[in-house]
Amino acid sequence: MKLRVKGFGLLLLLVLLALCSTIDVCDARRGKHWRPRSSPSSSLLKKKGKAKKGSSHRQHGGNRRSPPPAPPGVGKGHQTPYQPSPNVPVSPSPSPSPKPSPAKGNGHTSPQPPSPSCGKGRQPPPQPPPVASASPGAVFNVVDFGAKGDGISDDTKAFQAAWAAACKLGASTVLVPSELEFLVGPISFSGPYCKPNILFQLEGTILAPTNAKAWGSGLLQWLEFTKLSGLSIQGSGTINGRGQQWWTYSDPNDDEDDDTYNQELERMPRVKPTALRFYGSSNVVVAGITIVNSSQCHLKFDNCQGVLVHDLTISSPENSLNTDGIHLQNSKDVSIHHTNLACGDDCISIQTGCSNIYIHNVNCGPGHGISIGGLGRDNTKACVSNVTVRDVNMFRTMTGVRIKTWQGGIGLVQDIRFSNIQVSEVQTPIMIDQFYCDKRTCTNQTSAVAVSGVQYENIRGTFTIKPLHFACSDSSPCSGITLTGVQLKPVQIAHYHLNNPFCWQAFGELFTPTIPPIACLQIGKPAGNNLQTYHDIC
Repeated sequence: MKLRVKGFGLLLLLVLLALCSTIDVCDARRGKHWRPRSSPSSSLLKKKGKAKKGSSHRQHGGNRRSPPPAPPGVGKGHQTPYQPSPNVPVSPSPSPSPKPSPAKGNGHTSPQPPSPSCGKGRQPPPQPPPVASASPGAVFNVVDFGAKGDGISDDTKAFQAAWAAACKLGASTVLVPSELEFLVGPISFSGPYCKPNILFQLEGTILAPTNAKAWGSGLLQWLEFTKLSGLSIQGSGTINGRGQQWWTYSDPNDDEDDDTYNQELERMPRVKPTALRFYGSSNVVVAGITIVNSSQCHLKFDNCQGVLVHDLTISSPENSLNTDGIHLQNSKDVSIHHTNLACGDDCISIQTGCSNIYIHNVNCGPGHGISIGGLGRDNTKACVSNVTVRDVNMFRTMTGVRIKTWQGGIGLVQDIRFSNIQVSEVQTPIMIDQFYCDKRTCTNQTSAVAVSGVQYENIRGTFTIKPLHFACSDSSPCSGITLTGVQLKPVQIAHYHLNNPFCWQAFGELFTPTIPPIACLQIGKPAGNNLQTYHDIC
């Protein structure tokens, strides 16, 4: 009996030991706070898996909408724009589109505008207008619309079709691809039914026609953009006006001319077109492109507000007549900077109706300098105000900074500042001419466009004819002229006769001694001349 009890007890002990061996005593102590421990590698794999899935989703989403052209700030050789089929336009992204960066930029940081230091009522120089934005998805390549790009075939209709598609969609891009030359006749890219914020991405070359038939009896412009808002023309491409056909005009009475050459050179119409013109538009950007050899003015803004021009190159021979670089008329809030201008007339011409013009960091030459006017032609009214020109280099130009008005006009030029102008072998660096005449003779008249409040600060360098020329009207003398830090030294050039500074009816003040001395400036204000304000006259 005792042996049975001991055997049963031993059996019970073995059963209990067997049961205890299957229980993790340490884990059991954790109770409800215990959780299975995941290995570090397992957690890392889960995180990588999520990231990979997200990036894959974005990549596939991007394949549904192909990438846009590279930002305009990217130079040649770095841009591989997508070329969609014209039959399947891509809708613009609903999200706000990024602002394009300056095309063909040189890494310049625009200096801050100088604080106003001139007369009453002067406003600070205008800030650059907002840069137009373009949707990253809507790209219309002119090649997809039938453009050949061989420099021979007429691609005008293809450009019109691509523009029409962009107009309907808005916030889109018209792409002129690189390494191709497009022959385009006179064309108008017009609104007002175009939707805003179109980017004209110019990477290739646009050529003007050279046959007389394309121009008919003569046109005022070749490429025109009218009544648009938020338009940008950017890229590293070229607009070639091929104006040699007008400059090398052949005289049929000249017996020394080569007959074969005369047959090949068709006589072009007398009316010469501006290469690129903007009319009635707002918030316009022109950046990075090159404009060469226009038959007349290269770039013109008429009745525009909010204009930004930068990193531009304009070039034509100095003997190409009337080929102004940039022409401004009836335009406001204009900023031009970091631009190279070489032409056969004014590098920049500022005409009537312009105000809040800010020009800085510009190279000019050859050419006629930077001019306000001629104003008041044919007894008209002309008004220009608040113009700042600073940090400019001029080389071998006819004049430096100039104001020119016709006799018989009315109006006022007021609050003008020329600062930090470096001149080299410039014929006449400083000029105000209220007797301007581009003919052999002009009729003497008494009235004139008044000139008031003109500052000259740090105008330095060399001249070849005359350092300064102030020819002002007897009835409307120039007033409020101030000169500071003017240092101009002569360079003797063959066949040029050096002259001393000239002043007539010019009143103002010398804040520092000048080189050479400008003793002809009359200190103070003109006697008995009741000056009217800009608002009274204009």
